[in-house]
Amino acid sequence: MHTAKFRKLDFGVTEVDLRQEADGITYLTAPQPLAPYPTRLTDRLIQWAAQSPEKTLFARREKNEDGTFGEWRHVNYKQAYETAQHIAQGLINRGLSVDKPVLILSENDLEHALLALGCLMVGIPFCPASPAYSTISQDFEKLRHIAHTITPGLVFAADATRYGKAILSALSPDMEVVLTRGTLDDRTCTTFESLCATPVTPEVQARMETVNGDTVAKFLFTSGSTKLPKAVINTQGMWCANQQQMCQSMPVLKDVPPVLIDWLPWNHTFGGNHNFGMVIYNGGTMYIDDGKPTPALIQETLRNLREIAPTVYFNVPTGFEQIANAMKADSVLRKNLLSRVHMFFYAGAALPQPVWDRLYECQEAELGERIAMTTGLGMTESGPFALFVTSPNVAAGDLGIPAPGITVKLVPDGDKIEVRYKGPNITTGYWRAPEETAASFDEEGYFRSGDAVKWIDPQNIHKGLKFDGRIAEDFKLTTGTFVSVGPLRARVIAAGAPYVQDVVVTGLNRNEVGALIFPTAAIRSLEQLEASASLADVLASPPVQAHFQQVLNQLAATATGSATRIARAVLLSEPPSIDKGEVTDKGSINQRAVLKHRDQLVEALYNGTADHIIQPQ
Repeated sequence: MHTAKFRKLDFGVTEVDLRQEADGITYLTAPQPLAPYPTRLTDRLIQWAAQSPEKTLFARREKNEDGTFGEWRHVNYKQAYETAQHIAQGLINRGLSVDKPVLILSENDLEHALLALGCLMVGIPFCPASPAYSTISQDFEKLRHIAHTITPGLVFAADATRYGKAILSALSPDMEVVLTRGTLDDRTCTTFESLCATPVTPEVQARMETVNGDTVAKFLFTSGSTKLPKAVINTQGMWCANQQQMCQSMPVLKDVPPVLIDWLPWNHTFGGNHNFGMVIYNGGTMYIDDGKPTPALIQETLRNLREIAPTVYFNVPTGFEQIANAMKADSVLRKNLLSRVHMFFYAGAALPQPVWDRLYECQEAELGERIAMTTGLGMTESGPFALFVTSPNVAAGDLGIPAPGITVKLVPDGDKIEVRYKGPNITTGYWRAPEETAASFDEEGYFRSGDAVKWIDPQNIHKGLKFDGRIAEDFKLTTGTFVSVGPLRARVIAAGAPYVQDVVVTGLNRNEVGALIFPTAAIRSLEQLEASASLADVLASPPVQAHFQQVLNQLAATATGSATRIARAVLLSEPPSIDKGEVTDKGSINQRAVLKHRDQLVEALYNGTADHIIQPQ
């Protein structure tokens, strides 16, 4: 048991009710019922616009001509509500609907936020597509697939220069384009400013009154693995139910209106549903962070965190790693970030224990106490919030117990236990994909997550569940030994920190386990080559090879058998490809896609022809 002192944080659900069936299936629920919640997210926008009209809802730094970011531009609740009405009228005038929704290509910005609110107000769905499908992709295949699936009636992009090629290449020429900046040749374009100037008529109020919990709010596309992404239906009621579940699980959200500094992309459920919705639902403020946890952009995030003190802070593990490293030497960052934050929250991948320890070390040095690092489990199809931890004493991999209103079904699947969900926050299915929808629900109507879990402590079920990998990723060696990919992958990342971004575990139809290792940018610090040296040269250098030799030796020494022993590994100089579905723009790796598209490398790893194979000694 941890004895460290934590800054006070209440947990709304600390126990679980359990019902065990004779067939081994277990059902879990929270003892607390789900409290009433509004029908529409914009009901809360209207509420706060009346109660706190001058309070900032969204803020973002103005972008300078040289690409740097200047002073903050603020949009308060009154301005957001009024602008959303004008936008809503413009959308009504164009005859947009669930069959002709709005496609948004842009990153997080104020115009994106206001357009989303306008859509929500009158029940016209919107779909924020990954900006990478327009700006990084070379073939625009996924963007075409999205447009084919949802048949948008209007597309929005912030900048003609940045998004023009994708629009002209992948979208129908008769589709109206709304742009914040610039124009496109041979394409009818509307300025965002003119959309916001649409005169409002009583039809906006009339349409608002027809919106209910079953109205489709948005389409969020899955990242896709070996197949093209699917459009997850998000209804108004689903979104609001999930926000209420979050409030009851995390009482700090209603006790202290959240102030967020957030970069997480709105085309993902973590940033676009969880955090975007949280601010509006609880009358908070979101400072849009144009930084990201990459070497090129992390300084912008650190700049913002030196200036704005969040009340809760969300990030992915690589983001927390870079912040932890920066806080060691940056007293201004450390003082401001920790000044009023009640809770940290990570998701998207496993947080290595060494990163956790460095954060705690900085917090104890600055405050004499720790900030609770929280997490849970969810997915696009669950809104995303489903499971949440029950105390500040959390270890890597812990997930917690169900939020109020959700029933969790634990179903044995071989040596694993799959977690399935039912509740008001669960999607009704995939848009225009009836077969995929039918296959995703079991005979009792529970959504099949594909995630495997096990008890943190079988003797105390109230501590909840921990992650046990993805069922579809697990495999057997030719010896018949079962390999659990999730825990093994986490072990390699932790042993290789801070030089391992992610790991793809190999070994299907082989007699031993291997690993494809994606390094972090920090790996260059192990070898003092010139800055112009290629990553391949860095990875092949003796110091790097020697370091990973030690990592594999350490892992082999603690392995319990062939299923947990990495027998061979190779460091990858080619980054994961978004076009091939190997990575999302949030940075998470798709194991199946990497194995599919790098099958020749896997073959070379096992036949000994790959360059610089590392094996434990």
